[in-house]
Amino acid sequence: MARAGLTVERVTLTAADLADEVGLDHVTMSAVARRLGVKDASLYAHVRNLEDLRGRIALLGADEKTIRIAEATAGRAGKDALVAYADAWRSYAHDHPGRYTATQVPIPIDPELAAKAAGPRRAVELTYSMLRAYRLEEPDLTDAVRLIRSALHGFVSIEAAGGFAHARPATDSWPRCIEALHNALEHWPTREEETPK
Repeated sequence: MARAGLTVERVTLTAADLADEVGLDHVTMSAVARRLGVKDASLYAHVRNLEDLRGRIALLGADEKTIRIAEATAGRAGKDALVAYADAWRSYAHDHPGRYTATQVPIPIDPELAAKAAGPRRAVELTYSMLRAYRLEEPDLTDAVRLIRSALHGFVSIEAAGGFAHARPATDSWPRCIEALHNALEHWPTREEETPK
């Protein structure tokens, strides 16, 4: 029988908080059970296994990050929207490193659970919408989405790992990198300008 007050939402949130504190790789069923003050077996009334729990952390993180980005970019367009989008992405990664990691690594997620989750779909819609002001059409639009995701994820991941070992603070480089992204989007190469492979 499930312990009173224990729900799948509470288990997921506790695991997500733990991931932010100690890293996603260090989240175990035993660690979550200890945090909740229950026996490991009690968790299995709410989540199937560790993989299921990590998938739920990923979906929670995707929802939260999407909400933060949506609020930051509402009513903005062009460079203003790009800066707000990027800053919201980075602040979420700083505030919730474990959840953020879960949203970026391949975790098998129950298809039924994934189908109900709005975060991942909404994140894609927000990104395409944010890029509308740059007047890109397919397949350039998809290429631009991939560029932005790669640039932002790359920066925050290297930053989180302490990889920017230079006297110039990463915080000073960030706005310059976003400015460079804006310039790349404004001057996207035409098909004729592409170098043959």
